[in-house]
Amino acid sequence: PHDARDATGIVFQDPETQLVMARAGDDVAFGLENHCVPTAAIWPRVHRALAQVHFPYPEDRPTAALSGGEKQRLAIAGVLALRPRLLLLDEPTANLDPVGAELVRETLADLGAMTLVLVEHHVVQSLPLVDRVVVIEAGGGVVADGAPREVFARYGARLAELGVWVPGPPPAAPTRRTAFGADLARADDIAFRYPGAETWALAGVDLAVRAGEALAVTGPNGSGKSTLALLVAGLLRPTRGRVALEDGIAPWSLPARRLVARVGTVFQDPEHQFVAGRVDEELMVGPLRAGRYAPDARRIAMDLLERLHLTHLAAANPFTLSGGEQRRLSVATALATAPPLLVLDEPTFGQDRRTYAELVALLAAHCDGGGAALFATHDEDLVTSLADRTLRLAGGRAA
Repeated sequence: PHDARDATGIVFQDPETQLVMARAGDDVAFGLENHCVPTAAIWPRVHRALAQVHFPYPEDRPTAALSGGEKQRLAIAGVLALRPRLLLLDEPTANLDPVGAELVRETLADLGAMTLVLVEHHVVQSLPLVDRVVVIEAGGGVVADGAPREVFARYGARLAELGVWVPGPPPAAPTRRTAFGADLARADDIAFRYPGAETWALAGVDLAVRAGEALAVTGPNGSGKSTLALLVAGLLRPTRGRVALEDGIAPWSLPARRLVARVGTVFQDPEHQFVAGRVDEELMVGPLRAGRYAPDARRIAMDLLERLHLTHLAAANPFTLSGGEQRRLSVATALATAPPLLVLDEPTFGQDRRTYAELVALLAAHCDGGGAALFATHDEDLVTSLADRTLRLAGGRAA
């Protein structure tokens, strides 16, 4: 068993759970040091692993300054440096921009004799890497097992019913109304620099989000998408510039009970926003904080659990859910206070085809009902299906 563990590398779904050191190079070296690799051999292997995943920064880059996608690349580098014979990867490209995802797939394709086991919702882009596809349904039963072409030819319709992302077009986009109202949020020349950072995470961006509108924020990893979302949501105060809601109030200045009634936020990492010990209680936190009575808060919670297929998990601890279930729960918490504006960071992460379509429909209905959504995403299908307008960032600026 000890030899098997030494020969096996694993990349988790959430890179936050895998990074342990303050600097990127030290994080990759950490595993090598624990495996007693000779000192002289450690840093050449660190440099090679970082180059393999096209890590874009020097080895002394603070890990806390990395975007979610950059952290994922660093986690993969840390495992590759160990040179395992078996590599297990749980949705390794889910947090990456399209260019970064393709670079990682190229890296995996170049690993030669190494055995790969990929856990994926979006399997289509990874098909050139795999010789065998195993489809597992809820409850653990095996639905299909075989060569990719055979599996999708024989079981394609059945797999689509189960929510598997089979080759072909994405789910049909919901029909949207096109009339927009007044600005629900506006940002003028906003810039932000994290404490201790030498560079600006955001360097002067203007935007407006109108009632009825879905605004997509796109761009490569590290371009400032998550920072922009947090600024509009009132969870960061701009270093320069101004963010205002429809009545001119800066969202960062509002107390929590008033902010949750105005803006619903979904973080890139859903675990960062859970505060209760049960799923149903998590959904009641916002309404109770906003002044709703307990029976009303419970009714809201149970309705959202049903709409997002989480009813069977009502008594579960939010931290025990899968990544996709946590994402749906985080979207539900944002909707629980019925805020006019939703700010979402990668809202479709970890979703199968069925829950993806339902999430898109839910967000479309929110906008069509007079609300608005600003969402940061790498998901090109989501942009096509939902966005009325797109703001692309690069290097902290509008591209």
